[in-house]
Amino acid sequence: MRRERVVVLALDGVYPFELGIPSRILGAADDRYEVLTCSVDGRPVRTNADFGVTVEHGPEALATAGTVVIAPVTPSHLADEVSDDVLAALAHIRPGTRIVSICTGAFVLAAAGLLDGRRATTHWQVADRFRRMFPRVDLDPDVLFVDDHPFLTSAGAASGVDICLHLVRKDHGSRLANSVARRCVVPPFRDGGQAQYIEQPVPEQGAASTAGTRAWALERLDEPLTLADLSGHARMSQRTFARRFHDEVGLSPGRWLIQQRVVRARHLLESSDLTVDQIAGRVGFATGASLRQHLNAAIGVSPQAYRRTFQTAR
Repeated sequence: MRRERVVVLALDGVYPFELGIPSRILGAADDRYEVLTCSVDGRPVRTNADFGVTVEHGPEALATAGTVVIAPVTPSHLADEVSDDVLAALAHIRPGTRIVSICTGAFVLAAAGLLDGRRATTHWQVADRFRRMFPRVDLDPDVLFVDDHPFLTSAGAASGVDICLHLVRKDHGSRLANSVARRCVVPPFRDGGQAQYIEQPVPEQGAASTAGTRAWALERLDEPLTLADLSGHARMSQRTFARRFHDEVGLSPGRWLIQQRVVRARHLLESSDLTVDQIAGRVGFATGASLRQHLNAAIGVSPQAYRRTFQTAR
């Protein structure tokens, strides 16, 4: 199988952890990807830590990429305009190339005008700044990543892992993505969005968690679960349960249930020959039309198109 070349662009002020994520995650995908790192001039790059990084490639490597990843830089290096050397580097990217940003890397794409009119995300701490600088971008600061093909943007730090696993899942199916996640000892899919890391990262001491009820619900997705059912299982009032659930997950119970049903439906579309109506029944959607609506809202494709994509990937 032909390996896809992924080229990571490192800019001055880059975060070392995020810079290494594509190589670590995609490099564990059974030799399906070749990951190279380049700078705008082929010279070493200053990181935001107390060391620099020597790279082996200049910007011409971007012209050979099937996927380009823009690594994030420290906020002090962000600007509403792209420098000439960065613009010259981006000019090497061929039309139609898939372009991914991690964290503040979205600022580079937005400043270059590549995200105008598109949905995108970035780290929640700089979301207000992003909106002021780039009002033509439809920013969603609540999610871990956005796939608005051919541009994919992700939130801070570890969401770079999420988006790289998404690339593997999209290109080669969930089985390989899950295998990569196990090798790297990370979750194959994280629930919720960025809000869970903003409002209340750690529940108050002595507060009951909703984790047990979430696990209970995942075993009963085919049932018409209500807020009363969930709060009753957790032995909380509906109001307390809804508030604590949102603090822990970053979503309302209803939105979380829909998300989990879509995730389960995606798995069945990839791994089974069940009809759309049969899958809808197994994951708790009333009809196949309801599944189509929610899947399209989540990832912008129909069940049939999604299944064709992953049958090809397999």
